[in-house]
Amino acid sequence: MTAQPLLLIQVGTPPDDVRASEGDVPAWFRRALGSDGDALQVVRVFDGEPLPAPGAHRAAIITGSWAMVTDRLDWSEATAGWIRQAMGIGMPLFGVCYGHQLMAHALGGRVDYHPDGIELGCLEIECLPGLSSDPLAAVLPARFMAPLSHRQTVLALPPGAQVLARSAHDAHQIVRYGPHAVSTQFHPEFTPAVSAAIVRGRADALRAEGRDPEAILAGLCETPAALAVLRRFVRAVLPAATSCESDRTSGIPL
Repeated sequence: MTAQPLLLIQVGTPPDDVRASEGDVPAWFRRALGSDGDALQVVRVFDGEPLPAPGAHRAAIITGSWAMVTDRLDWSEATAGWIRQAMGIGMPLFGVCYGHQLMAHALGGRVDYHPDGIELGCLEIECLPGLSSDPLAAVLPARFMAPLSHRQTVLALPPGAQVLARSAHDAHQIVRYGPHAVSTQFHPEFTPAVSAAIVRGRADALRAEGRDPEAILAGLCETPAALAVLRRFVRAVLPAATSCESDRTSGIPL
């Protein structure tokens, strides 16, 4: 039986105000992926929807969430077990924010609150030197901008995992777990409008923490290199897809 194209493991939904203006998480990924997004099958694990057996799809993307990995929610721990099974059969996986942290947790890393608090807005990501041989790092600029929104982080990597990129705030922005499994702490699927809605929804809390939401809003920008990380992953597992001409002609390694 031929595997279905892409599984989107949805691990959360935005607050009502964000969802009202920007839609739900699957819409963000479909928009980010263009016509490739038509291949997504969404499973809302946070709502109790069951995951298909690993290998029933060609690849899986694990989304961000408004939950916390350290809460050890039943659906989250069950998804962590699914990740371990998927890794065991070499299934391509891409984790985003919560998904990034959940992959690290599932594979033996340590996740908790970042000691320096929230990382939010459009911020610079730096690819680590000496890793140009990695097929993903090799096609990224040395520095690029990416949207971020997280309080928890990967404090310790799983055995065998390798960091490909970092930010000034967070040492683990892109992590590779194997030939077909990577994750990003940043959100390649965010547009400036999504980021702005999240910042506005947190404005009071940010001010209470001594942060300036207006300054964060002013710094939001388009982030094509961050988006390209996700698109190249999908391009590698959907080689016959037709969107995003510039990505299609650039090799698109996983």
